Amino acid sequence: MAEKTINIENRKAGFNYFITASNEAGIILTGTEIKSVREGKANLSDAWCYMKNEELWIKNMHISEYAPGSYNNHVPKRERKLLLNKSELIKLISRLREKGTTIVPLRLYINERGYAKLEIGIARGKKKFDKRESLKEADAKREMSQVKKIFI
Repeated sequence: MAEKTINIENRKAGFNYFITASNEAGIILTGTEIKSVREGKANLSDAWCYMKNEELWIKNMHISEYAPGSYNNHVPKRERKLLLNKSELIKLISRLREKGTTIVPLRLYINERGYAKLEIGIARGKKKFDKRESLKEADAKREMSQVKKIFI
């Protein structure tokens, strides 16, 4: 039986931020949360990460309630702890001390061992003119692909 790959992306992150580096983090989920993620019912668009007591947490990540979960269900937008090595956390803390940097979730996926992983990125916010430039580049790529289809 071919297993469906779960790859939930935060498309807003690439538009709103310059991603300078990325890292893979584990995430602590309850039973009904991991079942919802395996069904692909999660949303990262409004999520953000922050440091609390030298631990990394994600806030505002929406994981829909699991339909057969009954009274055992979870709160959809609760804070969830991210799992990183101490050395990785120290590197993140040092990168966060730079002005204008933040940590954003980029992608939530299930790895080959069946664990939920969250790809996080160290990002710097884009200004309005940078966002316009990104839109122009996307439009140019789209036009080039359409022209290529016509001539093939």
